[in-house]
Amino acid sequence: MNGNDRALLERLFRVAVMAADPETALRSTLPARPRGRTIVVGAGKGAAQLAAAFERLWDGPLEGVVVTRYGYGCPTRRIRVLEAAHPVPDAAGLAASRALFEAVRGLGPEDLVVALVCGGGSSLLPCPPGPLTLEDEADLNRALLASGAPISVMNAIRKHVSGIKGGRLAAAAHPARVVSLVVSDVPGDDPAQVASGPTIPDPLDRAAARALAASWRIALPPRVAAWLDGAEAAAPDPADPRFARTETRVIASARLSLEAAAAAAQAGGVPAVILSDAIEGEARDVGRVHAAIAREVATRGRPFARPAVILSGGETTVTLRGAGGRGGRNAEFLLAFAIAAEGLPVAALAADTDGIDGSEDNAGAFACGTSAGRLREAGLDPVACLGANDAWGAFDRLGDLFDTGPTGTNVNDFRAILVR
Repeated sequence: MNGNDRALLERLFRVAVMAADPETALRSTLPARPRGRTIVVGAGKGAAQLAAAFERLWDGPLEGVVVTRYGYGCPTRRIRVLEAAHPVPDAAGLAASRALFEAVRGLGPEDLVVALVCGGGSSLLPCPPGPLTLEDEADLNRALLASGAPISVMNAIRKHVSGIKGGRLAAAAHPARVVSLVVSDVPGDDPAQVASGPTIPDPLDRAAARALAASWRIALPPRVAAWLDGAEAAAPDPADPRFARTETRVIASARLSLEAAAAAAQAGGVPAVILSDAIEGEARDVGRVHAAIAREVATRGRPFARPAVILSGGETTVTLRGAGGRGGRNAEFLLAFAIAAEGLPVAALAADTDGIDGSEDNAGAFACGTSAGRLREAGLDPVACLGANDAWGAFDRLGDLFDTGPTGTNVNDFRAILVR
């Protein structure tokens, strides 16, 4: 990949991330000041940056606590920032859930709770219900992450195996007014799915969660399966009067970020098209489909002429097949794309807008029409790497990993394919 192509793709990623900048997103969506106290709670990989931005913008007294992933904190003055594990929850997350409940305890009708919610909150807020333990919730997360199920299915199950998700935190804040400000990282931007909706109830009941687990053949841990088969502590109903004074606003999303990237490409003289901001499915399959579209553009000039930048977003999934492989969903998407697009005049970047692709330290990677050939020259079989879920190892060997560090926001995956 030549330097100009890489610079263009990286610039489009930066533009997409800036479109979801916490302060920009919050500025026009602040709620009215209450007569009573203002309590800020929150969770997600961008929660600390949202809290810091909220402090700068709020013109009255406030207090509160948010939880983010280890290494994702930032300085704040009045809102306490806690850190916990992601994607598999730990004891620090358990303590953070207790701290959020404590923050909203004993509030009155003239108080305001502002919930800053973004992607990653599901893992950062463990709160095992009934007889279940933290290890049960961790086992559930491992099973979900290995299943290949879409994020909507994962979160539908998670919120029924929790004492804080599915609107339970908002119910605990009653009778205070609750305003949830949500940075969406889920396809379709359903705010109840982001971080499994700690302040937003969902009509999906426990029977539906069991049916989803069965249809996706998710190997639920036995203790979790037994809990889902019971009837204890059902998730709150959206019609519950405790939610009468709740309000939800989606303040940033993949759609807005992709539109900003498309405008930047156009301004730079390269036409841009957005396939969708809500693409789900197995990462390697989505990669092959994107390669087929790029091939059609490159060889036949349809459905649009080249040069062009093809943009898409959403959240793919990875079904674990190999043992010991490394690499997140964006790297796996790109490796499948590189194999299927070999020889084409293309350059591609796929990365998570939060700066972390899966459990590794890179945001994603770059690929082009020569990536598969260069892997073979380096002594690696790209097809074998894909079969072992070792896309990280493949792109690391090529020096094509994309590292950004934490970005302070999270609007899901960003994919850009340049067809020259």
